[in-house]
Amino acid sequence: MADKDESEKTIAEDLVVTKYKMAGDIVNRVLKQVIKACVPGASVRTVCELGDNLIIEETSKVFKKEKEMRKGIAFPTCISVNNCICHFSPLESEPDLILKDQDVVKVDLGAHVDGFIAVVAHTIVLGASESNKVTGRKADAMLAAHYASQAALRLLKPGNQTYTVTDAVQKVCEAYKCKPIEGMLSHQLKQGKIDGEKTIIQNPTDAQRREHEKFDLETHEVYAMDVLVSSGEGVGKEMDTRVSVYKKTDETYQLKLKASRTFYSEVREKHGSMPFTLRSFSDEKKARMGVNECVSHKLIEPFQVLYEKPSEIVVQFKFTVLLMPNGPHRITGLTFESELYSSEYSVDDPELKTLLYCSANPKAAKKKKKKAVKEEAASMEVEAAA
Repeated sequence: MADKDESEKTIAEDLVVTKYKMAGDIVNRVLKQVIKACVPGASVRTVCELGDNLIIEETSKVFKKEKEMRKGIAFPTCISVNNCICHFSPLESEPDLILKDQDVVKVDLGAHVDGFIAVVAHTIVLGASESNKVTGRKADAMLAAHYASQAALRLLKPGNQTYTVTDAVQKVCEAYKCKPIEGMLSHQLKQGKIDGEKTIIQNPTDAQRREHEKFDLETHEVYAMDVLVSSGEGVGKEMDTRVSVYKKTDETYQLKLKASRTFYSEVREKHGSMPFTLRSFSDEKKARMGVNECVSHKLIEPFQVLYEKPSEIVVQFKFTVLLMPNGPHRITGLTFESELYSSEYSVDDPELKTLLYCSANPKAAKKKKKKAVKEEAASMEVEAAA
C-alpha cells in the first residue's frame, strides 16, 4: 500500500497541476460553446454530440508528441432538463428532447489529460435576461444551488471535514426553501479515477449519515464538488429512460457472449476507466447488446438517469478544485449571472453570510493582505515622521 501511495502522482508536482489546468481550460471552453448551442428548438442529442466532439478535438491538441499519453472525454456531455436530475445523454435509437423557452438546462461534462480529470456542470434558464428575470421556484433553486456551491468552495480546505461541507450546503438550500438531492456524492479525483475513496455526501438520510464515512480534507487532494438542488423533496427516481453512460469497474469475469467480449475489449482500449456513452461506438446496436452481460456481472456500471417529480426543477453546479497549500483553487466553472434571478429568500445566517463574503481566491486574499500590510507600514512611517 505504501508503494502505491509513493507512486501516486499528486498536485504536489507542478507538471500534474499543469495537466489538471489544461483539462480545466478545455472543459471551460467546451462548456461555453455547449451552452451557446442550448437555445429553444435545439436537439439535446445534437448538443451532447457537439460537446463530446469538442472535448476530443481540444484534448487532441495538447501533448501531441506524447503518442502514448491518454487524453479525451472524462465524462460524456449530458444535458438534463427541468426535473431530470442527471445523466441524460440520448442515443440515436432513443427519443430525443427539443429545448424550449424557460427550460432549466443542466450541462455536465468532463475531460482528462494523462488521466488527470477536470469536470464541470452549469445550469441556465433559456430566455433569462435582465429585462426578463427569472422569479419564483426556478430562481429560488438557482440561487440556492449557486450559493451552496460557493459555500462549499470556501470550505474545501485542508483540515476541514467533509461533513462541514455537507451541512453548509444543506443550510444554504434551506434558506431558499429548497433541498439538495438526497445521497448525491462529490468525489475525490485521482489519476485515472473519477470516483476516488473520499466523498462528500449531500442531504443524507439518517441511515446514510450513520453509514457514510467522515473524511478529513488534505493538502494536494483534488475534488469534483457537485451541488444538485431541487425545488421539491430532493429524492431522485429512475423512470423509463434508457441508460447511455457507463464506466468500467475493477471487477473480473469471463464473458460468455462474443458481442459482450468485443464490446468490453473496445471499452478497455478506447475509454479505460473513464465514463463513456454508448453513442461513441460505431455500432450502437451491438454496443447495447454487449453492455447487458457486462452490467449484470458488474464489469461495467451504469450512470442511472434520475428524475424529480414532474412539477419540480433541479439545478446543478459542479466544479473541480485543487486543494493547494495556499487554499482551494477552482479550475472549472463559469461565472454565475446572479442579476438574472430574483428570489424573495436570502441567506440570513450570520456565519454563512461571513463565509460567502470572504474571498475564495487565495491569490486575491494574499494581494489584499499584502496591500493592507503596505498601507499599515506607510501609515506608521507617516506617524513616525510626524
